[in-house]
Amino acid sequence: MHSLIELWESVRDFIATGGDVLYIVAFVLFMMWVLIIERLWFISREYPVLRNRIIADWHARADTTSWYAHKIRDAWVSEASTKLNERILVIKTLVAVCPMIGLLGTVTGMIAVFEIMALQGTGNPRLMAAGISMATIPTMAGMVACLSGVFVTSKLEDKVKSAVHELADNMPHH
Repeated sequence: MHSLIELWESVRDFIATGGDVLYIVAFVLFMMWVLIIERLWFISREYPVLRNRIIADWHARADTTSWYAHKIRDAWVSEASTKLNERILVIKTLVAVCPMIGLLGTVTGMIAVFEIMALQGTGNPRLMAAGISMATIPTMAGMVACLSGVFVTSKLEDKVKSAVHELADNMPHH
């Protein structure tokens, strides 16, 4: 319990040093990972049931060779692809937004530095250092948040593509 309180204190100190923009970075990061976990859950738990149903329906069809059968197959594969790709674009957008939010923190931190310089002059390096920290920490946090999502999103897209190809391969059209 004591270490949990220390962890919370260090997070609060980090946010105080980096400024309020870090709350936005944390919110975007949280939303991104909620959506990533939801997609991973769908691919591993819900999609196999959908895939098996589609394949069973295809093999239960008497006609798998006509033009209409090919269109039905294409529609079923497209439906599965659409369900697999749900929210991928939102996740990719959140990944791309993280560095931009970090840059917003950079701008607000630099504004604080310039305000300090205007009011105090350049004679107080301690006050300027606080503003520079407020400028660099959000950029770093935004980049780390982005990098944490880039790798997983790439792997997620690969899983989706292979799942769609695997489904199409299991529905032969003669």
